[in-house]
Amino acid sequence: MKDKFKVESLKVTKSNPPLPPFTKGGRGGITKVLLFTFYFLLLTFLCACTSHKERIYRKSKILMDTFVTITVVSNSENSAGKAIDNAFSEMERLEKLSNFFSSESEVSRINKNAGISGVRVLPDILDMLNKAIMVSEKTEGSFDVTIGPVISLYDFHKKIKPEESVIKKNLSLVNYRYLIINRDKSTAFLKKKGMLIDLGGISKGYAADKAVETLKRNGINSGLVSIAGDIKAFGLKPDGKPWKIGIRNPRIPPNPPLVKGGKGGFSDDIMATLELKDMAISTSGDYERFFIIDGRRYHHLLSPRTGYPAQKCQSVSVITKEGAFTDAFATGVFILGPEKGIKVLEKLGFDGIIVDSQGKVHTTPNIRGKFEFKRTA
Repeated sequence: MKDKFKVESLKVTKSNPPLPPFTKGGRGGITKVLLFTFYFLLLTFLCACTSHKERIYRKSKILMDTFVTITVVSNSENSAGKAIDNAFSEMERLEKLSNFFSSESEVSRINKNAGISGVRVLPDILDMLNKAIMVSEKTEGSFDVTIGPVISLYDFHKKIKPEESVIKKNLSLVNYRYLIINRDKSTAFLKKKGMLIDLGGISKGYAADKAVETLKRNGINSGLVSIAGDIKAFGLKPDGKPWKIGIRNPRIPPNPPLVKGGKGGFSDDIMATLELKDMAISTSGDYERFFIIDGRRYHHLLSPRTGYPAQKCQSVSVITKEGAFTDAFATGVFILGPEKGIKVLEKLGFDGIIVDSQGKVHTTPNIRGKFEFKRTA
């Protein structure tokens, strides 16, 4: 049987689509809702017939303020649907815990008690915070979940940037070293009043990890979870091949998602492709949530040292086993810059592809030959 809709590629871009007016700080919202309505809560199975009658099933949903797609391989539509629904439920649970804007989230409880007292938190939040601190240490503080007081000053939808004096004032509240974790008591404490943690740079990758764990517990041996470009793949497709992932060219406007170019190739906005099995990939880029004032690009990847957008890279893709680490290190390396960033990834044994501010591509040694370069950035 011909697989008319077979999934052959998925774009990777960590940044969310631009935000609607109802969200604060220009983060996490969805545009073109009508375009997505067709896909909302849609479960389609994509025939890839084998001797075991395995098929590819995919369901998409709006979660974590973005468009999420879960793809699985199964010989039962019913089993696939239940597994996917359970994975979505797990992601919804994590979203409630980590939501920066919800007054009832674990994150908000920590922020409200900044400078006052430690807050007992659930294991998932403690795990995210511990991982975040480790990434901060490895990236010389370039990744910092206490960036909240500064990033909340920007509005990327309304194209508003804060005054320099306000940025400098709030920078005094940004320092991951003032986030104190007590593992024995399961508490998190921000030492200074006014400090804010924002887990947006790690929570989606973490959620992808947990979604995959849920799918496996539900009997799924192969699939792919995509959350705003944080992608985790496991197992093989029904044809026995790994999942093929596309990395976006940071300076070419995108075609519609999942659209392939002529004669089965990738659309022009795809810079490179690689195959993924039992690995995760995240890409941080300066090309989605941004505005330009006086010729300068203001994007959401802010340096914790300056409070302004980092300028050394156009995009960074990180590949390793844990989505939480690909998510956070993609941001940290973007801010750190290509030279130091490549060294960090090499030391950790991670793979990476970096497009610097001039469009030059840098890669870690182990990934060379594993990806197909489509066109220059």
